Parts: sequence; C-alpha cells; structure tokens
Amino acid sequence: MAKRIHVATHKGLITLAHSGDARWRIEQTDFLGDPVTMVLPDARDGTVYAALRLGHFGPKLRRTRDGKAWEECATPAFAPAADTTEKPASVDQIWSLEAGGRSEARTLWAGTIPGALFHSRDGGDSWTLVESLWNRPERKEWFGGGYDQPGIHSICVDPRDAGRVAVALSCGGVWVTADAGASWQPRAQGMRAAYMPPERAFDPNIQDPHRLVQCQANPEVYWVQHHNGIFRSTDGATSWQEMAHVKPSAFGFAVAVHPRDPDIAWFVPAVKDECRVPVDQKLVVTRTRDGGKSFEVLHLGLPQEHAYDLVYRHGLDVDASGNRLVLGSTTGGLWLSEDRGDSWQSLAAHLPPIYAVRFGA
Repeated sequence: MAKRIHVATHKGLITLAHSGDARWRIEQTDFLGDPVTMVLPDARDGTVYAALRLGHFGPKLRRTRDGKAWEECATPAFAPAADTTEKPASVDQIWSLEAGGRSEARTLWAGTIPGALFHSRDGGDSWTLVESLWNRPERKEWFGGGYDQPGIHSICVDPRDAGRVAVALSCGGVWVTADAGASWQPRAQGMRAAYMPPERAFDPNIQDPHRLVQCQANPEVYWVQHHNGIFRSTDGATSWQEMAHVKPSAFGFAVAVHPRDPDIAWFVPAVKDECRVPVDQKLVVTRTRDGGKSFEVLHLGLPQEHAYDLVYRHGLDVDASGNRLVLGSTTGGLWLSEDRGDSWQSLAAHLPPIYAVRFGA
C-alpha cells in the first residue's frame, strides 16, 4: 500500500507519510508559498516531479530522486513562431503529468494550458511538442472551460501498450493515439454537451470532459466526469454511455476508478456553473459498484453542514489496493478513507487550496 500522500496546493507541495503507529503526519513542505499545479510520484524509479506556476516567471518543473533535494528540469515550451506577425503560443500551466509505460524508463507525458501535449524520453531533461495533435484542424474549435484557453488535464497510458494513450481536454473531447502520438482520433462519440445548441450537443470536438480515468486491470473501461454528466466506455473509448438518474448531482470535477474492478468508481458531486459548492452544502462522495446502474452517497466523516468545499479534477485519488482514497478540497480540507469511501477521517483542515493529490511509495 502507499506510504505517502503528495498534496499539490496553492502555497506549496505538502507530503504526508504513514508512520509506524498507522497515523498520517505531514512529513515536509516544499516550495512554500509557490502554487504547485501538479505532482507525479513515478512508481518506476521513485522520482517525484512537481509542476509550479510562478506568475510572471511562468511555469517550472522540478524533480527529486531522494525526496529531499530538488533540481530544475526543462519546462515544456513551444518553439519560436516562424511567423513573427502571429502571437506565439506559450505554456501557461502544466495541468497534467503522467509516466509512460513500465518498460519506458524516464518517459513522461505532460498536458498544458493551452491544449498541448508534450513528450519527454529523458525524465524531463527535454520535451517535444506532440505536433500531430497540436496541428489537428479540429483544434481551432477547442475552447476554455474554467480557464480562458483549452487545456489537457487527463492523460491515460494503456498498461498493455504504452503506445496507446488517451487524453481529455476542456473543452475539446477525448483523443486517442495507438501509435505513441504519431496520429490521433477523436473518441467522444456518445457524450452530450447540454451547454451547446441541440444540433451540436453530440459533437465530439466540443465536449467538456472534466476528468478521464482508466481501469488498470481492464483498460477497455474508462470513466469520465463531464460538465453535465457521468459517462462510461467499455470498448476502449470507441463509444460512451451516459449514466442516468445520478443523485445528488451529475456535475463535478473528480473521478477515480478502482484499479482492479472496472465497475467501481467514485465521484464528488457539486452544484454546477456559477455556484460550485456541495449540494445542500453537504460534502459527499458518490460511489457506484455496478458500472453506473446505481450510486451510493457516502458521507460518514465528511462535513455535513455549511460546507463550501469544491474538489478539483485531480483532488481525488485511489491507491493500488483499491481500498484507500484521499480527497482534497479548495478550502484546504484533506480526508482519507481506508474502506473504499464508506468512512472518512480528516488529515488536515487548514491547508491552502488543494489542486491535486497523489499516492506515492
């Protein structure tokens, strides 16, 4: 089971460790005062990567091999524009960061705002823009969801074949490559965008998947928390089915899927659009154990009155056992479940706004 929880916050990277008395304690804080937008503990070699967003100084990427000393990596960046009359693209934020396949030592993928995908084969020493996706003509129709520009927030590397990668964009749907990024196909067929005119509601290119996850033991199964619903694919993202009658809300940002059972998934519902708080100001987690046919509302140990906690896309994670979950909110609350979400314990109540949580070794 995981021994650490990495928490990327608005004021630094906070790491909790599992001690001998079975309690979780804050072990260290890195980059105090700096926004950390994403963290990746790489299970292949133990390296931890942290993406920072430093305002005027732009995004930065750091890594540590021993958990103590951090070094600067190269930052994903666009090449200078050939046409100097056109405003060059620039990376505003590293929004997603994932390791490549188990056999691909030091291979990394990074998704950014704007909606670009970058690839590294040397542990972040250098990055290459995946031009085959960036140059798709459909990109002209992508647009921002919560941000002014579209962004790639989810990257799923197929455990059977590292050359098969799925990415999700807000707003630009789901895209899949079967050849390590040489070519791409849109894969949001069946998703529905309630915010679009009826004639375009099912257009794959304007869908707003808030988060995409893939079951490790059954990689044909993906789950998506969409802007206006929950969707599931059982055929490798070729088609999607919308889950009906989801209570208390089908809106949210986060989703996690059990690593071995593709029918079990967790979500954090909220009131959508302008409000974006828990329904009835009660923070809950919903769980399906039958592939979306029904949903349970889990709340034991979570605040049930005057709760304003929003959970961002990467604010929910499940460890390799499938039993332990961690949940972090915009109001600095951090909760842990050891029983698949049946009950929760507070690990911290006054952290900075939390952007991402990840289990690590």
